[in-house]
Amino acid sequence: MFVRKRARTGFTLVELLVVIAIIAILVGLLLPAVQTARETARRMQCLNNEKQIGLAVLNFESALKYFPASGWTVASRTNPNGKFVSWRVAILPYLEQSTVNDLYRQDLNWWEGTNLAVASVPIPSFGCPSIPAQPPVMSAIAKAPRPALVFATPLGRTDYEAIQGVQPRPINASLYDANNRFSVMHRNSINSFASITDGSSNTIMVVEANARPTVYRKTRSRSDLSNDQGIGWVDSEGAFSLDGSSADGMAEGCGVAMGCGVAMNARNDNEPFSFHTGGSSVLFADGHAQFLQESVDIAVMAALCTRAAGEIITVPD
Repeated sequence: MFVRKRARTGFTLVELLVVIAIIAILVGLLLPAVQTARETARRMQCLNNEKQIGLAVLNFESALKYFPASGWTVASRTNPNGKFVSWRVAILPYLEQSTVNDLYRQDLNWWEGTNLAVASVPIPSFGCPSIPAQPPVMSAIAKAPRPALVFATPLGRTDYEAIQGVQPRPINASLYDANNRFSVMHRNSINSFASITDGSSNTIMVVEANARPTVYRKTRSRSDLSNDQGIGWVDSEGAFSLDGSSADGMAEGCGVAMGCGVAMNARNDNEPFSFHTGGSSVLFADGHAQFLQESVDIAVMAALCTRAAGEIITVPD
């Protein structure tokens, strides 16, 4: 009598383990590529945001014949009431945000009355997609004349800020002084294209300053440190100048570990900072946006952050 053997229809345990191991290896190989592709897309979006900001700034300049100031604190043509106003508020009409602009009251400081409700509106062009998840901005410490504030609704963030210029003493006191240290957009400024004698394609006017008001040192957030600037797109006091030049960073009084002595990506409180790998995007006065490597020499970065100091440099690729 013959017994017919049934054909095997399943996998052995060894075969199953081999398949699982192969899948794990493939996932391990694929995941870094997916993450790289995602970050590349986020970096391109960030550059596109800066291009949109640049177009709005240039449209403002075309209409008024001067660039917006980094922030206004005195009466001017743009700020007839002499209130504290951000450059981002000034370019809202040119970012297709006329409705938000119409709701903003120019006769009040940005932290007063209904302006705080307007400030809670997120503006897509002001946010970089590469930043990690952040807590909502529900309060701000005092910065005179602004009192300490508690917000009913979270403030709309910004990851881009005007670079005002350089600090002469820590950067190069023999080259920079009060007359030539500025970029295009600084406090209460009225600069035209004619004032950019270094060339608009060689002069940075906006940089990344990601994740403020949370304070970062490199990639670590620091809950023990507070920041009174850059608390939202409506904030008029967020602009800064490039700091730090000596090899040990002590010319600025904070050391390399805290971000002095390098051009970017070491500290986000009042220095260029992004979460992109290897560099940060910047916006030039001619409207083009470019990704700069974080290894850029501090002297080259300083030259790019001034509009009329006469430095001879080549913009890094």
